[in-house]
Amino acid sequence: MSGQSIPRIEYLRVQNYRALHDLEIKGITPLTVFLGPNGSGKSTIFDVFAFLSECFTVGLRKAWDRRGRFRELRTRGTDGPIVIKLKYREKSSSPLITYHLAIEEGTRGPHVAEESLEWRRGKTGKPFRFLDFQEGAGRVITGEIPDEQDERVIEQLESPELLAVSTLGQFAKHPRVSALRRFITGWYLSYLTADNTRSIPEAGPQERLSPTGDNLPNVIQYLKEQHPDRLQQILTTLSCRVPRLEKVDAEMMQDGRLLLQIKDAPFTRPILAKFISDGTLKMLAYLTVLYDPCPPQLIGIEEPENHLHPQLLPELAEECRAASANTQLMVTTHSPFFVDALKPEELWVLYRNEKGYTQAKRTADMPGIKDFIENGAFLGSLWMEDYFEVGNPLINSGGYKRHKS
Repeated sequence: MSGQSIPRIEYLRVQNYRALHDLEIKGITPLTVFLGPNGSGKSTIFDVFAFLSECFTVGLRKAWDRRGRFRELRTRGTDGPIVIKLKYREKSSSPLITYHLAIEEGTRGPHVAEESLEWRRGKTGKPFRFLDFQEGAGRVITGEIPDEQDERVIEQLESPELLAVSTLGQFAKHPRVSALRRFITGWYLSYLTADNTRSIPEAGPQERLSPTGDNLPNVIQYLKEQHPDRLQQILTTLSCRVPRLEKVDAEMMQDGRLLLQIKDAPFTRPILAKFISDGTLKMLAYLTVLYDPCPPQLIGIEEPENHLHPQLLPELAEECRAASANTQLMVTTHSPFFVDALKPEELWVLYRNEKGYTQAKRTADMPGIKDFIENGAFLGSLWMEDYFEVGNPLINSGGYKRHKS
C-alpha cells in the first residue's frame, strides 16, 4: 500500500468539544505531531478521533456515555451542538471530501442533528453534497462518482442516534460513503502501557495490536507464523535500540496461554516479559504497529516518550515518518527529544487562550523558525529555549511570548 492510494486527512475543525471550543487545523501532514504543556489539549484532540471511531464501531450512545454525555463533553459555558468536520482525500489524486457531523442531546439521549458529505470534483465550482441528513432522515446519491444527474435515494434511519455514514456505508451502492466508513472503523489509536504488554493471553495469532497492547504475544505469534521477514525487521530495529538483544518469541504454555520471552545474546535462557524493562516492551509494541504488514489507515500514538530513554525518541520519530508513507500518523507529546526529529510543517503547538480554550499554531508559521532549522537548529531545543510564539507552560494564560534577543 503506497501513500498515493491511502486516505489522508488534511483538515480538522472541532467545536464545543471540551476545551476545543473552536479549533481549526489546516494542512495536516502524513505525520502530524501535537506538542504542548500539560493541560494544553493534546489528549482532547486525540480523544476526538477516538470518539468518532467509537461512534462508528460501538455506536454514538456508548461513545457518548463513556465520556459523561453533554455535561462533561460540551465546552463549559457554551450552547449548541458538538461539531466535527474532516476534510480528506481517498488518495492523492482524489477530490477533497468534507465530512460534517453535528451531535445534540435531547431527553432521550444523543442524536445526530446534521451529517453530510460533499466534494468539489474540479478546482472551481460549488461543492456538491452527496449525503445530507438531519435527525435521522435525508438523502444520499448513489454511484461511484456521485453527481447531480445520479439517482437520489431518500432514506429514513431507524433512530436519529444512528450515523448515516456508518449505516449506509455498509451498502455497496454507496462506494464513497463506504470508503469513509472503512477508513474510520480502521483507525488504530494507541493507549499502550508497559504493564499490559506483560499479559499472558490465550494462544492464537492476532494480526493487530490492541489499543492497550495486552495481546502483544499474539501479534508476535502471528508475525512469526505469517510474516517472519517482518518480525526479523522488527527484531533488527529493536536490537539497534536495545544492544545485544537476540530474539523475541511467544512460547505456548501447557495451559494454552502465550508467554512472551526476549533473549539477550550473552545468555542461553530467555527472559520472561514480566522481567523485561518497560522501555524495551514499549519499543517492541510500537515497532509492531509501525511495521504492521497491513497497517491501519490512521494511527494515533499518545505520548510515546513514557518509559523510553530520551535518546531513542528522535529515532522513533524517524520511524514514525517512514511509516507515514503507508499510513497517517498523529502523535501527542511533550518531549523535546521526540520533537527534535520533526519538520516545522509536521509540528503543531497547543496552548490555551485567555478564555481557557485550546488553540493551535504550526511551527512552520511562526516567524523565524524555518530560518533557525535551515541553520542547523532543532525544534525541541527551540521550544525549550522559548523561541516558539506559544506553548510556554510558565505563561498562565497560555498566551504569546516572544524570546528576548
